[in-house]
Amino acid sequence: MSTSTWTMVGGGVAGLALVVFGVGMLITGRAPDATVRSFRTVREAGLYHLLFGAGLALVVLGTAVRVAVVTVLTSVAAVALVGVAVVRFRPRGHRRQLKQ
Repeated sequence: MSTSTWTMVGGGVAGLALVVFGVGMLITGRAPDATVRSFRTVREAGLYHLLFGAGLALVVLGTAVRVAVVTVLTSVAAVALVGVAVVRFRPRGHRRQLKQ
């Protein structure tokens, strides 16, 4: 296999792993401690990972198809998914309540 094939396989596996991780958090309502500390809610963490992983997987699929129109459309969809993930569900940490 060529280097580009290995890179695409690695990107696809990483994307699918993020999707599974995100779906797992959304279904169970639980997340690892480090993830919980980075996001305001488990739901936001799950959606962030789900959208980011789906975007990465779309880029890999679009590249693998090798049809220009499909590649462009999947890339635009991937950028939109990642944009929503970064803007709406980005890691921010817990909201701290002020002590009175």
